[in-house]
Amino acid sequence: MRILLLLAGWFLAITSFGQSVEVYPPNWWVGMKMNTVQLLLRSADPAFSKQTFSVNYPGVSITKSHTFENGKYIALDVTISADAKPGTITFAGVDGKKKSKVMWKLEARRAGNGTAFAVGVTSSDFIYLIMPDRFSNGDPSNDRIAGMRDQTLNRDSIFHRHGGDIKGMINHIDYLKNLGVTAVWPMPLIENDRTIRTEHGYGFTNHYKIEPRFGGSIAYKQLSDSLHKHGLKLIQDAVYNHVDIDHILFREKPSKDWFHQWPNYTGTNYKDQPLFDRYGAQSDKKITTDGWFTQLMPDVNHSNPFMANYLIQHAIWSVEEFGVDGWRVDTYLYNDLNFMNRCNAALYAEYPKLTIFGELWVHGVPSQSYFVENNVDAPFKSNLQGATDFQTHDYGIVPALTQPFGWTEGVNRLYTTLTFDYLYKDPMRNVLFLDNHDVSRFFSVVGENIAKQKMGIQWLLTCRGIPQMYYGTEINMKGFTNPDGWVRLDFAGGWSGDKKSAFTGAGLTADEASVQKLVRTLANYRKQSSALKTGKMMQFVPKDGVYVYFRYDDNQTIMCVMNSNEREMEIDFSSYTERTAGFTIANEVTSGTEIALANKAKIPSMTMWVVELKK
Repeated sequence: MRILLLLAGWFLAITSFGQSVEVYPPNWWVGMKMNTVQLLLRSADPAFSKQTFSVNYPGVSITKSHTFENGKYIALDVTISADAKPGTITFAGVDGKKKSKVMWKLEARRAGNGTAFAVGVTSSDFIYLIMPDRFSNGDPSNDRIAGMRDQTLNRDSIFHRHGGDIKGMINHIDYLKNLGVTAVWPMPLIENDRTIRTEHGYGFTNHYKIEPRFGGSIAYKQLSDSLHKHGLKLIQDAVYNHVDIDHILFREKPSKDWFHQWPNYTGTNYKDQPLFDRYGAQSDKKITTDGWFTQLMPDVNHSNPFMANYLIQHAIWSVEEFGVDGWRVDTYLYNDLNFMNRCNAALYAEYPKLTIFGELWVHGVPSQSYFVENNVDAPFKSNLQGATDFQTHDYGIVPALTQPFGWTEGVNRLYTTLTFDYLYKDPMRNVLFLDNHDVSRFFSVVGENIAKQKMGIQWLLTCRGIPQMYYGTEINMKGFTNPDGWVRLDFAGGWSGDKKSAFTGAGLTADEASVQKLVRTLANYRKQSSALKTGKMMQFVPKDGVYVYFRYDDNQTIMCVMNSNEREMEIDFSSYTERTAGFTIANEVTSGTEIALANKAKIPSMTMWVVELKK
């Protein structure tokens, strides 16, 4: 007797001996460029690998079968011809009297074949980064799921689950759109069935399951569809370097070499330098790439071809299954870089407009540029398009607004960091930010100074690159990363009974409301500004704590003036005639104030002007 079940997004086929078989990936599509797929079959039967599989489906063939140390697994190389039709495929297994049938779906591609989705996230966009568990609880019924390891639900703890979910994000798409956001980046939505710290999402336990406490795959598809319906894009957060210690492939490894194993626990050294240091020791490089991220996060062996195929196929599967537009890669430098090039290339081949940026928490522009497409003559050439730009954060906007002006301090740090953009092939693909889930909230970093908070936001939305705002920055959420839970607090208004709401404005202080208004005004202006979205940049050497830069193209010129002093400063527009020539009026974008360029002007202390020049 055979029973077919559809559970959590994949097919389970019950064999005649009562054993279920899981298939990864659970489905594929006709008309894909990747038309040879390596299916990983997993059974509870320890002798499962003794079965021989065949298929009888027009246009589909098994070209090779692989077995592993663990007899519960078989890998099938399946080729799908160009004339294959969508349908349910039966793979028949036999081992003497043992017989099994594994059902696998071949589907029609998502509408648009990569033109209506996978369109990329560019400098024209404004990304909003969300921690789903802490943003909004749209469906309290999924707060706890029976049988999952972590049963915490406690909003008074910074480390327990709080109940935010995908429905909570869907419910507030209008808020995000009105704020000026054009792309949403949720922290990982993949299943985290681990024992502790499940709120952040980075401890995957099954790549092909969407976290049920977030609403599962159905809710994720609804989020994608809702975002696209409203003209917004979706970014998926990918983790290739490690999994959780409770991941099914680690708990029951197909073979030992799917993960990096050490005689004793060895964590990564978190150093990027050994990867490009011409004097570096190979042992240090190995620890960088093969050391575990934490004791609960085993390091994946990308040199294992089966594991590499598993991850690459999952990336492509995710884009097609959920209609993803952009791809963010966690802990990029700890991965095998040749594997990353291969994975990126596979995504680019299938989805030419898809954009990929990687987390590169390194120190110095030369270090960061090594891991992205660059103009550097180095032994390794990356095909990663852009990075989360820690350089303009750590060595740019933070010192600009927290240090007194000096030869190399204050706004000179920001200016100097940007002068190194020549190292990048395209610095416009780097993602700018004031804060994220791993660093202290910007509002706290600048001493809860509203003027500095506003200057930071104005810089974020006017500098070159792709701006990314962390949820709550628009209402001055604060906190230092000691520990990190303090920068991952609940968003006001996301839970029933919240007295304060960023969504409605209820209970917001005057400062919170004014910063939110600034974001909404400038971000929506940016949507219509060709100069800010795709224009060139010109910066001038800062003088006396005043930093001036321009964004411009043939149709528009924007002048940005940052006064980092505690006193007002005089601006002589004739000092910037390379860009101001031919213009007579400057309209300040956020206030509507009009300034005559023929006259000198006084800019107040700790103030930034964003002015559009007019003739």
